Amino acid sequence: MEVSRIRALRGPNLWSRQTAIEAVVHCSPDERDLAARPGLETRVRALYPGIGPLRPRAGLAEAVPLAQVLEAAALQLQAQAGCPVSFSRTTATVEAGTYQVVVEYSEEAVGRAALAEAEALVQAALQAEGRFDPEAAIARLRELDEDERLGPSTGAIVDAARARGIPVRRLTRGSLVQMGWGSKARRIQAAEVDQTGAVAESIAQDKDLTKSLLRAAGVPVPLGRPVADREDGWTAALEIGLPVVVKPQDGNQGKGVTVNIQTRAHFEQAYDAAAQYGDVMVERFLPGHDFRLLVVGDQVLAAARRDPPQVLGDGVHTVAELVEQVNADPRRGEGHATSLTKIRLDAIALARLQVQGLTPASVPERGQRVVLRNNANLSTGGSATDVTDDVHPEVAARAVDAAQMVGLDICGVDIVCETVLRPLEEQGGGIVEVNAAPGLRMHLSPSYGKPRQLGPAMVELTFPHGEDGRIPVVAVTGTNGKTTVTRLVAHLFASAGLRVGMTNTDGVYVNGRTIDRGDCSGPKSARNVLAHPDVDAAVFETARGGVLREGLGFDRCQVAVVTNIGSGDHLGLNYITTVEDLAVLKRVIVQNVAPGGWGVLNAADPNVALMAEVCPGSIIFFAADRQLPVMAQHRAQGRRVVYVEGDAIVAAEGSWRERLLLRELPITRNGSIPFQVENVMAAVAAGWGAGLSWDAIRRGLASFVNDADNAPGRFNLMEIGGATVIADYGHNPDAMRALVAAVEALPKTPGQRRSVVISGAGDRRDQDIREQTEILGGAFDTVVLYQDACQRGRADGEVLGLLREGLRGAARTREVLEIHGEFVAIDAALAALQPGDLCLVLIDQVDAALNHLRLRAGLAVTV
Repeated sequence: MEVSRIRALRGPNLWSRQTAIEAVVHCSPDERDLAARPGLETRVRALYPGIGPLRPRAGLAEAVPLAQVLEAAALQLQAQAGCPVSFSRTTATVEAGTYQVVVEYSEEAVGRAALAEAEALVQAALQAEGRFDPEAAIARLRELDEDERLGPSTGAIVDAARARGIPVRRLTRGSLVQMGWGSKARRIQAAEVDQTGAVAESIAQDKDLTKSLLRAAGVPVPLGRPVADREDGWTAALEIGLPVVVKPQDGNQGKGVTVNIQTRAHFEQAYDAAAQYGDVMVERFLPGHDFRLLVVGDQVLAAARRDPPQVLGDGVHTVAELVEQVNADPRRGEGHATSLTKIRLDAIALARLQVQGLTPASVPERGQRVVLRNNANLSTGGSATDVTDDVHPEVAARAVDAAQMVGLDICGVDIVCETVLRPLEEQGGGIVEVNAAPGLRMHLSPSYGKPRQLGPAMVELTFPHGEDGRIPVVAVTGTNGKTTVTRLVAHLFASAGLRVGMTNTDGVYVNGRTIDRGDCSGPKSARNVLAHPDVDAAVFETARGGVLREGLGFDRCQVAVVTNIGSGDHLGLNYITTVEDLAVLKRVIVQNVAPGGWGVLNAADPNVALMAEVCPGSIIFFAADRQLPVMAQHRAQGRRVVYVEGDAIVAAEGSWRERLLLRELPITRNGSIPFQVENVMAAVAAGWGAGLSWDAIRRGLASFVNDADNAPGRFNLMEIGGATVIADYGHNPDAMRALVAAVEALPKTPGQRRSVVISGAGDRRDQDIREQTEILGGAFDTVVLYQDACQRGRADGEVLGLLREGLRGAARTREVLEIHGEFVAIDAALAALQPGDLCLVLIDQVDAALNHLRLRAGLAVTV
């Protein structure tokens, strides 16, 4: 068995809406069915008993290949490591013994590691003495998952956002997360939102400044001050009165904090521990318990009593052994991913043991309580008990006052007092710290008491009144016309006054500005647009390659447009071998329409019309002929359709009609270019589905000119020396048919000669390359062949040979020229033109070729 290509599908994809690892797996003939290798399944189960059932699946010839064993193991290893995964499948390809294995993941690194562990299992099973330790593998995956996944604070907010339908994207391996899209996006990091002011956060980090502000607001705080050095610190401790607390002036998570200091020796150890984190301050020790109150907006949403890390003696084990026993609790981990943190025997713990007359090697008496720290932060191994329902209104009010005085909308207020059942002033309690980005896990998963669901409140603070943070997203796919439709829909949005982000095969555009060039029709470009703050609406050309490589760049769209499938394109690549395969791939955008969204489908294309069955939203069918059975039935049901009637495009729903005169739509040239009429119908339906006003749609259509600036390489007409020159990027048989129909519809001059300049992309099937010139040979007098800049795996001259074959027996072509170089070929064709002639140039290097033609036409070139 050989695993060749591994891809991470980071968005909805061909197989599922879930993120998944996809691998291509090659199995030798005797590996294509477990039953063909006696004892192999027994061996697999002995090595990994938790693999689960291995039964023949549909499409796998009633066999269980080793690829399916790989799939099952990769899924179960993740599930048993605690990852929330459930989907996997193995599919046979057209190549004998080659399979596509797809396994869901929740964290990409864990999914990849699980696949590697599963491969190790299979290889071990194939060897007589092979070894595989499933418990160790699961432990490695669990540890990796803890390292990779969001911590409990951010995770709770993200889960609540997803429950609200808010799109979420993790921006780093840490806790920085974007919620929402474009101009409606917000960012969070742990329990801190982007509206939190940097000044407020800076104040909260400065403990002395915080105390000064709180004291000025009438909030009780302990006496204390910053100190210059160890000697000044001891002086301050004596001035304040022992016992005292020593802590970093700018710190968090309890790092370097020591409390209840009563001796000089203990003070010096505490000072050294605090000094590791910066300037040090000394303040009065307040007796009582340590409470954390969580303030969100103007409310206290949760409160917990925090107890310091401690162990209970049994008269048998040492302190170190007792700590080890406590740390064995599966709820305790190294970082913040688990509900509790492991206790550390560090310098602060050793100092605290010394105060109690103990060392790590001491054996405490049975029932003796051994405290390892006096501060009770969960990050140092402490525990938490929920006391939210016990908080006195006056205590809550002081916490809110503290948060608002500092300027924090999400704030952790640390209070020391005997009880939260009574006002602080009555018991000599006080607020000792105010924290930005407070940890939530003590409230989400307390050691004792009721868990508090805080995520929804955090999300409501960021997205009030049920907002979902979404902007309109239109996804466009198809075999031909998708770039033009993408540009046209983007233009309609701009006509409505929206700032538009657009991706297509020419580049990425934001609010009319080019921010990237090249083929940008994949998910990475879409995600970049959705992260841009100047985008109110997004339109994405969605090409097959990006969907296969990585899935979609969004979780769902408001409108999905499929222009056509026709006879297909790029068939034979990546196991997409038939038109039906291509339709299944292209329909991914339709499957991921929002429930209240729209699928815009070409009713004249049977493969496209069938996609209506998988659309979660509603359907708008478009076709020139309203009498098509699909159109007629849809209209009879009172649903939305777009069609051509006489001299107008008509949008209809029930008895309602909206007419758009073709003469007012420059791109159609009074309706004479059939494929542009189809493109306009698709764009009209998309704008309608996106909720644009008809005034905006009319303005947009009337102002969209199909020139080399608005739609480069999409039937751009120029006049050169009295002849008509058309530049187009068409590169498949369906495009050739559409172009020929458009040329036939243009006005003809007496004695007009037609020529075409064409090459072919090497990554098409032989029959597709031949068919292009078979079609052109019936409509053009002269065909100029040139070799494409990129042969894509073809031998030199191979594509030209196939193009020549397509011209055998051509009905009209009488002259065939072969010229090396795209621009040399263009110049040769232009030099032969006479006034009134027509030349179709099928360009490869779009921008450079258009500039070349502009120069010949005496027009300004673009930079």
